Amino acid sequence: MARLPIVRRSAAGPPIRKPGLAGFLGWLDQTALWLMRTRGHVEPVNSAMRTLGAAGEWAAVWVVIGLAGAARDPRRRSRWLAATGVGPAAIGVNYAVKVLVGRDRPLIEEHPPLARAPSKLSFPSAHATSSVAAATALGRVAPHRRGLVYCLAGAICLTRPYLGMHYPSDVVAGVFLGAVLGRTIPRLDEPSIEERLIDLVASAARRNGRGSGDGAGPRPAGQRAAGSLDSQ
Repeated sequence: MARLPIVRRSAAGPPIRKPGLAGFLGWLDQTALWLMRTRGHVEPVNSAMRTLGAAGEWAAVWVVIGLAGAARDPRRRSRWLAATGVGPAAIGVNYAVKVLVGRDRPLIEEHPPLARAPSKLSFPSAHATSSVAAATALGRVAPHRRGLVYCLAGAICLTRPYLGMHYPSDVVAGVFLGAVLGRTIPRLDEPSIEERLIDLVASAARRNGRGSGDGAGPRPAGQRAAGSLDSQ
């Protein structure tokens, strides 16, 4: 299978544009990588990017978030746990696509990657795939937290070309693949039977509480004592 082009150029200048639409798209992809890898690398940004990249490795941060949600939210625990498995599962799908495409990771001379990878395969980015898939799944469980998880996923995606680990096109492909995978798990948006039963019981308890408060039933002891003192 034909392999996609690889950047192996000196840092003295950006890649050279080749003729045709494919040449332009390749030049755009490689130039974006070159700029992100050779510009704006200062502390503490470098350290923050490395930390984010490490957190996204093997979808570790997403597993932690999912398990924390399951522990803090017993009512939706089954949905949290189902969403927790989406990130690791997306990595398996991602690797199958990587093997099929066979694109090698980028290499810019004098600017080697700032992190390590388990394989030399690059397309699509596993970090982007697993992060967007997990953020999509978790956001379906907790819509009010959707903005936060998508911001985290976006930050992890940016680390890949910044650290020299992926072409920007690898990340874009990972985002699309992850968005699809995050929507494939059914019923993450819908309350489970257990949740509906809990809601039904809670609703009945609230109705009973309002009914007892409106009636002329016996008053609490404090009110009876106050009434007897008033009568005296």
